[in-house]
Amino acid sequence: MTELALNGFNGLRMGVRGMASVWGLMLAIPLAVATLDAARLPDILEIALAAFAGTVPFIAAAVLLIAYLKATGTTALVARTFEGRETRMIFLAALVGGLAPFCSCEVIPFIAALLAIGAPLSAIMAFWLSSPVIDPPAALITAAALGWDFAFGKAAAAVAIGLFGGFGVRLLVRRHAFAAPLREDVAGGCGACGSTLETGEIVWRFWREPLRAATFRSEALENARFLVKWLAFAYLIQALLVTYVPAALIAGLVGGPGAGPIVIGALVGTPAYLNGYAAPALVAGLMEQGMSAGAALAFMVSGAVTCVPSMVAVWSLVRWQVFAAYVGFGVTGAILSGVGFGALMG
Repeated sequence: MTELALNGFNGLRMGVRGMASVWGLMLAIPLAVATLDAARLPDILEIALAAFAGTVPFIAAAVLLIAYLKATGTTALVARTFEGRETRMIFLAALVGGLAPFCSCEVIPFIAALLAIGAPLSAIMAFWLSSPVIDPPAALITAAALGWDFAFGKAAAAVAIGLFGGFGVRLLVRRHAFAAPLREDVAGGCGACGSTLETGEIVWRFWREPLRAATFRSEALENARFLVKWLAFAYLIQALLVTYVPAALIAGLVGGPGAGPIVIGALVGTPAYLNGYAAPALVAGLMEQGMSAGAALAFMVSGAVTCVPSMVAVWSLVRWQVFAAYVGFGVTGAILSGVGFGALMG
């Protein structure tokens, strides 16, 4: 795994093999909508393009950062920042993840980098689970729509889920699970990477050396291609869900008291893509129709952690066992958070 040395996403595949099949689906889906429901096609494309456009700055920053780290030879230096006691790393990852302004898709490049340098999967899972739940702007929007109780509740849930998943993965790893978290068809390097980049020597002005400059270009192009392909596909799926799954249906499933609506809220939130900025307003409306506070929190937390774009990206990066753990810890953590929050608010 360390041989990847921040290659990021070179050669990653998920489920359907090859570039052609993914691009083909992205062409086939709009064509199908145009044939069956042409009036909604502009709205679907607008939703998908707007969501992707909002991610572009994060994609560019991540691609350039990973390529720079590889080209300068700072792999070993970055790896040393993740050394130390695993318990401390899990706590820090959960706390930092709860403050990081990244959604579950935008954090994927950084997760790939951490996996590539051999950081503990437990700490990575803690960060991975906590990061999409809330960030400072989302906290303010949540407070405006639902009150500060919900804002603090989401923040606490983010950290709690990170700790839950981090220590859960740590226990599983000690039982010899997840020996190789990355998918087996992840490439181990690019043709431009020479041995001089593996010696630990750091050259900050990498552009002065042709080999390092070629590595930078290769890494940037490969990572950008991967992210554009899979995130564009993910946001197209998101647009279909937003367009064709009515809010009234969700409201009918998660109304009423008790633990049942909390479980349903978490399960419904899993495929329903709602980011931290759009969800509070919708949830406020659902609560006016009788949705419980616990179900509301579980719905928002589960939707943030295990939305379809997130799961598409996670599946493209890691083996199915890690993917299952991510989804399992996310949904279970959302339910437990909803139960605890509902008890406090009741």
